Amino acid sequence: MESKFMGTGVALVTPFNEDYSIDYNGLERLIDHVSEGGVHYLVVSGTTGEPSTMSDKEKLEVLKFVKEKSTHNLPVIFGIGGNNTLELLEKYKVFEEEVDAFLSTSPYYNKPSQAGIQKHYELIADRSSKPVMIYNVPSRTGSNVEAATTIALSQHPNIFGLKDASGDLAQCIEIAANKSDDFMLISGDDVLAVPMISIGAVGLVSVVANALAAQTVEMVDFALAGDFKNAAKKAYGLIEPIDLSFAEGSPSGVKYMLKKMGVCGDQVRLPLTTLSDDLKKRIDMFVSVM
Repeated sequence: MESKFMGTGVALVTPFNEDYSIDYNGLERLIDHVSEGGVHYLVVSGTTGEPSTMSDKEKLEVLKFVKEKSTHNLPVIFGIGGNNTLELLEKYKVFEEEVDAFLSTSPYYNKPSQAGIQKHYELIADRSSKPVMIYNVPSRTGSNVEAATTIALSQHPNIFGLKDASGDLAQCIEIAANKSDDFMLISGDDVLAVPMISIGAVGLVSVVANALAAQTVEMVDFALAGDFKNAAKKAYGLIEPIDLSFAEGSPSGVKYMLKKMGVCGDQVRLPLTTLSDDLKKRIDMFVSVM
């Protein structure tokens, strides 16, 4: 088990300037902000980082910058997935020297069979020099990595875990009950982190932790310690900011929250857009009473 990835990871946003270039000053402040909040590892180029609008050159520059500026020397997972398996194998070679592990979204758009999904991950894991985490997010990919497929993949020596954002707790229970002993089940949904940990998950990859790192870490730590009463109290306090973060799409919401906190700007790249005035006012009110 990759114990360095237990606890709270944060799916870092990528700050942009008004001209859409990468805001490295804002990124450095963000790294310091989440590190001081106590997160256990960083996820670079996850969906929250808007990688679909970034070139491979930009992604590599951001990755190297995060590693250089992470004064806490936090482990780094790099998100890289795709629906062209053979091309993906070549891309892994570009980034593997800089990362501790890869987070790989299941193939999207072509909607492969479960056999195709399994073979896709097996080939990636066979060829990768770094451990691989499956990312199941059916709402974005158009297909689900079913429990039986995940359970089979949990036996692969270079596939160490699953970030699950399916929202299907019954499926996650089946995985938890039948996976290999050293395979890590991790919540990919902030609001489901506590119930996921109650059934055997070992942590959370969080979006809202970009802004509210300390509160998110406390929630996860309570849950991992078996103190679900206090974990639930922390979760209740995060319901509103989580709702605000996703009300008009991610990461637009959490980026605006970060802007109000003085960490970085709220610029996103098209086709994403910044928030409506109404939602900005709601976030302003929340931040003002934090």
